[in-house]
Amino acid sequence: MICVSLAEPTAAACLRALDGVGLAEIRLDKMRIGPAGVREIFSKHRPLVATCRPGGLPESRRRSLLLAAVEAGAAFVDIELEAEAGFRQRLTQAAHARNCRVIISHHDFRKTPPRSELEAAVRCAVASGADIVKIACRVRERRDNARLLGLLDLGPPLIVVGIGERGRLTRIAAPLLGSLFTYATLGKGKETAEGQMDAASVERLLLELEDYV
Repeated sequence: MICVSLAEPTAAACLRALDGVGLAEIRLDKMRIGPAGVREIFSKHRPLVATCRPGGLPESRRRSLLLAAVEAGAAFVDIELEAEAGFRQRLTQAAHARNCRVIISHHDFRKTPPRSELEAAVRCAVASGADIVKIACRVRERRDNARLLGLLDLGPPLIVVGIGERGRLTRIAAPLLGSLFTYATLGKGKETAEGQMDAASVERLLLELEDYV
């Protein structure tokens, strides 16, 4: 399944971009938006992933935006494994109370760690209440792709992503090997992560390869 990642600046622009899109991730941290705008988006389109990465917003602001998305009907909420425990627990409880699936995500923007460290991150995410575990790591060489894809036989529902141009292989291979979905962009210049491919190209490649898996 392809998840289109959107970072339109406003709620109105986001709703226009969602026209004709199925599953989509809304990157709230990249938008000029408040809780009312979040509720407008998440109450009008299904299914959506609510994501609000740390770095530019206070934690209280991030929490209010994500809670607004959950309360308005988000299908998924993405919470960082590294987030403060109370932040993670409150959002997880709110999500599960509304049948919203929790994605606990672990990112390493510098490298792909050894398999033992990645497995430990998966176990920790599951213990933290994850319905789905997302592992996204910087790919610097081919064996990094293999290490990420190899996680898909661990058991819990997983999403694996290779960050960067060398990780593009995972964006095609992972959903064919069991990753719940892969992230794509609506078009060139709309990327929300390094190495992200446009949704049309990803769909074409998946259709071409699915008979060989």
